[in-house]
Amino acid sequence: MGGTNVWDAEWEVNEEQARTLIGRQFPQLSSKQVKRMGWGWDNTVFLIGDEYVFRFPRRTIAVGSIRMEGKLLPKLEAYMTIPYPKPLFYGEASDEYPAPFLGYAYVPGDFPIGLTEERRALSAETLAKFLRRLHEFPVQAALKCGVQQDHRNLTDIASRKVKLEGFLSKVVEHLSPEESGVIEAYISRLQKDRVEAVNALLHGDLHFKNMLVNEIGIVSGIIDWGDLSVGHPACDLSVAYSFLPPYARGVFFETYGGADEETKLLARLIAVYIPVLILMQAVDDGNEAIAAEAKSNIMRALSD
Repeated sequence: MGGTNVWDAEWEVNEEQARTLIGRQFPQLSSKQVKRMGWGWDNTVFLIGDEYVFRFPRRTIAVGSIRMEGKLLPKLEAYMTIPYPKPLFYGEASDEYPAPFLGYAYVPGDFPIGLTEERRALSAETLAKFLRRLHEFPVQAALKCGVQQDHRNLTDIASRKVKLEGFLSKVVEHLSPEESGVIEAYISRLQKDRVEAVNALLHGDLHFKNMLVNEIGIVSGIIDWGDLSVGHPACDLSVAYSFLPPYARGVFFETYGGADEETKLLARLIAVYIPVLILMQAVDDGNEAIAAEAKSNIMRALSD
């Protein structure tokens, strides 16, 4: 069934199948409404009633990640200072569907799209406390649960810079001359080739599509933990640049417990890199709201 895009599915699960698979293994949920919420490259996501979310892997590569989340996410509970989807239902592979699947507590909230700078600044301490605790989780315990260690070469700035230039050439016509000028100037100033390795447990994919906010715009949920990994904390600290306005970064880093210049340099790079990837996909999907938000994240990351 192989497709042509990296995000093509090997198995599709529709609402009817999801209802059957969930009802068979978890009869207590069989009377609840099943509604497809969306899908990413790796999983199709369903809302069950208004209390649970189930994720079904769409490809083989996502299965290991679901297994690892099932083991590790419950262990994080004592470290979590922001609501997160804790696994509650462990679905087994069967003849009808070849992969394990997971049911989590539903975390309510809205995606932080189009927030004012003032509202963003309100989350500086909340985000810093969350990351300080998460990064304190014992790395050895995480590795025992099957978490990958620096599989993305986070500290290799030189190769990330080359990739970034390649991505930019694909989206340059969707940027204003001012935007592309700012990004190009930033890249040419970036002279360091790599930073020292540091190991912490990472969320690994912390950006506006994996964050939820409450009605006043404060971060109230962190979702999509499929990229949990061990690596450089700058990966997660990138939110200080992509999400927070420059004037809120001081209090963020003070609350987090400080960060050296190398860490900040890498955090800013990742804060440009991830939204450029999101912009590429949004352009491909024709999603203007997501594209606009991604651009504002890049410009915020590059402002002092």
